[in-house]
Amino acid sequence: MKQESLFTNKNNEPLASRMRPQTLDEIVGQSHLLGKGKILRQMIDQDQVPSMILWGPPGVGKTTLARVIARHTKAEFISFSAVTSSIKDIKKVMGDAEKNADLGQKTIVFVDEIHRFNKAQQDAFLPFVENGSIVLIGATTENPSFEVNSALLSRCRVFVLKQLDEAEISKMLERALKEGFDQTLNIDCKILHQIAIFADGDARSALNTLEMIVENSDIESDGRIKTDSDLLTQILGGKTLKYDKNGEDHYNVISALHKSMRNSDVDSAIYWLTRMLEGGEDPLYIARRCVRFASEDIGLADMNALNLAINVYQACQFLGMPECNVHLTELVIYLSLAPKSNAIYMATQNVAKDVKETLNQPVPLQIRNGVTKLMKEAGYGKNYQYAHDTKDKITSMQTMPDNLVGHHYYFPTEQGHEIRFKQRLEQIQKWHEKQDE
Repeated sequence: MKQESLFTNKNNEPLASRMRPQTLDEIVGQSHLLGKGKILRQMIDQDQVPSMILWGPPGVGKTTLARVIARHTKAEFISFSAVTSSIKDIKKVMGDAEKNADLGQKTIVFVDEIHRFNKAQQDAFLPFVENGSIVLIGATTENPSFEVNSALLSRCRVFVLKQLDEAEISKMLERALKEGFDQTLNIDCKILHQIAIFADGDARSALNTLEMIVENSDIESDGRIKTDSDLLTQILGGKTLKYDKNGEDHYNVISALHKSMRNSDVDSAIYWLTRMLEGGEDPLYIARRCVRFASEDIGLADMNALNLAINVYQACQFLGMPECNVHLTELVIYLSLAPKSNAIYMATQNVAKDVKETLNQPVPLQIRNGVTKLMKEAGYGKNYQYAHDTKDKITSMQTMPDNLVGHHYYFPTEQGHEIRFKQRLEQIQKWHEKQDE
């Protein structure tokens, strides 16, 4: 737990700290929340700030926004760390906040990375949020639906902060060059653009990169930064792909791959596949999802899709990364361009409804296997009709439970090879109609 002043000495602070916005108007981005007339801006301006969760990627200003809210509403600002804050610490500070509330002093409690707090720690805030002793502002990069206790989450508003775009990052860097150093500096706009791309929406990363360049470059008398190309390569060449294979990105990107293939968008599918592989995703996980896709979204429209998916899964087992990337790319291209049918998937959904609603329907006696004398005497297998003994290899024997006769589940499409199954199904239905005449 740390209680911080809103008026700290900025000497020797990193550039990212020196350039931290002090007012709402200085905050870059998040216009969907902080623009004129937007809900969060109105709450802050009217001093009606609720407890909230700020959810967004790193470096978009979650901590900064919490500090600005405290300053704007003249509230005491207290921050907590999941690593160092015990339940005893939390309760002590909450007790002090409760006393301050009685004296008319507002307290904003900021919990960075609230998803790292355990259930007991999160629960410790509950009574004080409920009675209004504090305004809790939690910040998280993880989906709060999964990472924040439902009891606490239900008492907070969730605001989603968006990743900053290149234009917003560039604007922030230009301001930093004018206000963040002992003199006004200038830098080639191409370099500024490269830094903005490198930052990947992370303002803190962009400012740290700019500071490294300034500290390691020659500054001319007019403030122009002379940057060595090798230095720029060293600093910007180490960019790594952000992909949390144990977090929400794992599910978001596999969903993007699945839906791109479903939409027959081959280029998008290849892109999302490569994002996962470059981010360190297990190729067998991707291959398993493709096996599912082959039946769920293609099915009998292209019967080779499942065969290829199984073959590629085995290839991934044999080779592993990086060699198996070409096999997965081949599979993703094939699945993307194959004719699509969800008839098999819908059949499983349709029949599941009947199974749940009718539960344990008895198997008709004629298709039960009468293996003992007693079973045969009870009618097991009586009037069974052997389809192979008939000319058309079909019989009129009832195989559905009595109260489900006439229920249909599989409705084939005319996509790809599935039209053959539709035609065959229609032939069988016509045969039965003739028998009923």
